[in-house]
Amino acid sequence: MTTGAGSRDTDGLKGAREHRVRTGGVELCVAELGDPSRPTVVLVHGYPDSKEVWTEVARRLVDDGDFHVVLYDVRGHGGSTAPKPLRGGFTLEKLTDDFVAVIDAVSPDGPVHVVGHDWGSVQSWEFVTVQRTEGRIASFTSISGPSLDHFGHWIKKRVARPTPRRVGQLLGQGAKSWYVYLLHTPALPELAWRGPLGKRWPKILERVERVPAGDYPTSSLPRDAAHGAWLYRDNVRARLRRPRADAYAHAPVQLIMASGDVFLSERLYDDLGLWVPRLVRRTLPARHWVPRTRPDQVAAWVSEFVTANEGGAAPREHMATGKYADRFGGQLVLVTGAAGGIGRATAFAFAEAGARVVAVDRDAEGAARTAELARLIGAPDAWGETVDVSDEQAMEKLAEKVTREYGVVDVLVNNAGIGLSGPFLDSSTADWKEVLDVNLWGVIHGCRLFGRQMAERGQGGHIVNMASAAAFQPSRALPAYGTSKAAVLMLSECLRAELAGQDIGVSAICPGIVNTGITSTARFTGVDAEEEKRRRKRSSRLYGLRNYPPEKVADAVLRAVAENRAVVPVTPEARGARLLSRFAPKALRAIARLEPPL
Repeated sequence: MTTGAGSRDTDGLKGAREHRVRTGGVELCVAELGDPSRPTVVLVHGYPDSKEVWTEVARRLVDDGDFHVVLYDVRGHGGSTAPKPLRGGFTLEKLTDDFVAVIDAVSPDGPVHVVGHDWGSVQSWEFVTVQRTEGRIASFTSISGPSLDHFGHWIKKRVARPTPRRVGQLLGQGAKSWYVYLLHTPALPELAWRGPLGKRWPKILERVERVPAGDYPTSSLPRDAAHGAWLYRDNVRARLRRPRADAYAHAPVQLIMASGDVFLSERLYDDLGLWVPRLVRRTLPARHWVPRTRPDQVAAWVSEFVTANEGGAAPREHMATGKYADRFGGQLVLVTGAAGGIGRATAFAFAEAGARVVAVDRDAEGAARTAELARLIGAPDAWGETVDVSDEQAMEKLAEKVTREYGVVDVLVNNAGIGLSGPFLDSSTADWKEVLDVNLWGVIHGCRLFGRQMAERGQGGHIVNMASAAAFQPSRALPAYGTSKAAVLMLSECLRAELAGQDIGVSAICPGIVNTGITSTARFTGVDAEEEKRRRKRSSRLYGLRNYPPEKVADAVLRAVAENRAVVPVTPEARGARLLSRFAPKALRAIARLEPPL
């Protein structure tokens, strides 16, 4: 039963239509955003949260995905009333009653897409596996919350057939679940939440989880957390002892795992495929409270999954086909120098892995074309941006725009670069400035602006700087170019040391001779225009004969980020030069004296 329908601003949900749904002796506070004729997405919050944990995700789903978004306070939380008595009032069966009442009120004629976080995910597993909701749920996205039934079977399997590995998994998850034991103690959790813990919780989230300050958590937190302790007491022990044998999902499931989650082990989901016939896995390098720390990522994945499953369709194949789809799917990746060559190949590789791509180049048409093709390849979204990376003010404006419109960059690839060949004594200060402005200062600007945003967000990230084999292979023909790339390599090593404590990786990629368009635009000093044209043509022909494709460099970039590698030589000659620089530097210096073929 629905009562009190109307429109007013709830905490942090500007423009939401709030009303109440009566069910099982409680009144649930329900908020709706967006057009009710659009696909309905129901967001279910966890512990000790209220519906406001979803504020940023809800806004993005409405504005960017054009969905009808429904949020409700679980019984005893936020604007919803608590059952009387509390004991026995928070069972999964009663929580399912509440969910059914809500979807009957907001979407009586069609199925809904459910997204749950933490205990919102735990109870949503119940929703998607019980018979009475079959046909009412079109898809389920689970974030940081397992099914208690699946968890119970996971434990029983490891206890029944213990091996060192399985015992280690049990002990590991047991240590992560320390808070569950405390929540089962009588009265202590209530006293803590209504006392010092409730007051300090916002600061704890800011410091430990790097949750941004703002409209979350709400002032109802101490009461919500005290009531919510009964979620654990009413369900955990009972379900883990006697897990349901029929807990099979009757809707497609998207599992989002936070690799930095201190409460849940990824091993909990090893057997999930047995219970979920249609499963898509995602891995997010973040901590537990991703609806607040990574709303752009969550909204992108939810939007893609909902769209793929609207009307009961199977998930689109491109969602999980890329080699690194479970690592980069939905992440925001910015690539400079993306109009062609290694930059375009790298943008395409991330797109194939399901990443959202910002293709940046001073060639506006080329950047737009890369973005267009990236969307066709598999990127949920892609944008082309025009900028000269050597222009500090232009880069600052780009960083502001990207953050405002697309979110904080997860992976930055500083790829833009230019070539310059010729003896040192034939190179002017203008020649040096041009090379250093693009090859070095362009990297510095990118690292400073986007790296600072990663650090301030506090959820990690990765910076990739495109160096070169010339960074450790001296050449009489490439003094300016080699110097710029050696500086990029050292900058990368220094940044890697500085940012490691903030979970931001830094990789330097060092290609050798790769078949790209850089040779057709490279400048040659000390020669006239006709000779420069001839040398460009010869260099392009030699690089073409070598024919090492930029796609292999792009694959090395993704592998470097996935494995957090520091220095990655690409091509045999680059690996050979790296080896000589370490163990036979005299031989490398002798090679450097050779006159290059003209």
